[in-house]
Amino acid sequence: MYGNSSVTENRKIEHLKICLERDVSARQISTGFGNIHLIHDSISNIDLNEISTSIKFLGHELSMPLLISPMTGGTPEAKKFNGILSKVAEEMRVAIGVGSVRAALQNPDLRDTYRVVRENAPDVPVISNIGLPQVAKNPDMAFEAVSLLDADAIFIHLNKLQEVVMREGEPTTAGGLQAIEYLIDNLEVPIILKETGAGISREAAETLERIGVKYVDIGGAGGTSFAAVEYYRARNAGDEEKAYLGLSLWDWGIPTVASLIEVSLSTRLEIICSGGVRTGIDAAKAMSLGAKLVGVALPLLRAASDGVKGVKEWMQRFHLLLRSTMFLVGATDISQLRRKPLVVTGFIREWMASRGLDPEVYGRRQ
Repeated sequence: MYGNSSVTENRKIEHLKICLERDVSARQISTGFGNIHLIHDSISNIDLNEISTSIKFLGHELSMPLLISPMTGGTPEAKKFNGILSKVAEEMRVAIGVGSVRAALQNPDLRDTYRVVRENAPDVPVISNIGLPQVAKNPDMAFEAVSLLDADAIFIHLNKLQEVVMREGEPTTAGGLQAIEYLIDNLEVPIILKETGAGISREAAETLERIGVKYVDIGGAGGTSFAAVEYYRARNAGDEEKAYLGLSLWDWGIPTVASLIEVSLSTRLEIICSGGVRTGIDAAKAMSLGAKLVGVALPLLRAASDGVKGVKEWMQRFHLLLRSTMFLVGATDISQLRRKPLVVTGFIREWMASRGLDPEVYGRRQ
């Protein structure tokens, strides 16, 4: 057992309810996708029907560069959502992650709320999930988290912002880097360092690469705000101090596009781009900026309220818009899309300049 299972389970119930019923999106900070402009190619020799969006990831071929980002688990309602999402992941051939499996490690009765994902999706990448504060204290939790799902990889999530705002938070990263190094050397599957809405900076990415990390999920600001989620939880519980923190830090973080650019231009890490990715155009821009694939959470969680049909329809629209965007820029596959020129404007251009990065590297592509 690893702590109080009832506390963790209740928290997950509250998180799910708030995300489905409240506006938890960033308010004053933007992802930055609006400052990225792909260049229309009006004469490319290309057929829409011949465009391929497939990629290889964690030893599997995916139909498109999409990950169903970690969301939930550990409750009966979560099992229902995980069941729906995993069925679609298998059918549509996309990757899928689960929310932190800490609840299942605390209470074995909750394991089926996560295992349903692997049962429904045997032939696509399934990624387990545990927090850095937890593995810093007990690295063995990561091994159990992988075994629970027979996972292809594991997210070690970085959530300093949420931990400092959350009423039950563990605001410490002491021993975290040492734990990551230990897991890199001893786990049989890749670890993916995942931010949860505040972004990964160039400096953090360089440190992670230096100790042997190969994959990151930048989880930038501009999409769902976990400070907002914790604000509502604190307000409902009458905790004025934590509610104040959640409201004040609602828009904290590095914008998604700024984080993606910083990490892609300063390291050779494989990057999952998440944090406010909402459309196939966002995905095309992320691929062109260096992402391996994109992660989407809240829109799919809400689509799952309409069952398998709702999730499939959302993904089909996402795929249609991604392929159409590739057609408009003259890219027949994802590797070509990554070489297409684009223009950076507005606050993302200003961000790059202040961080010593040259926005013209994208515009000069041939």
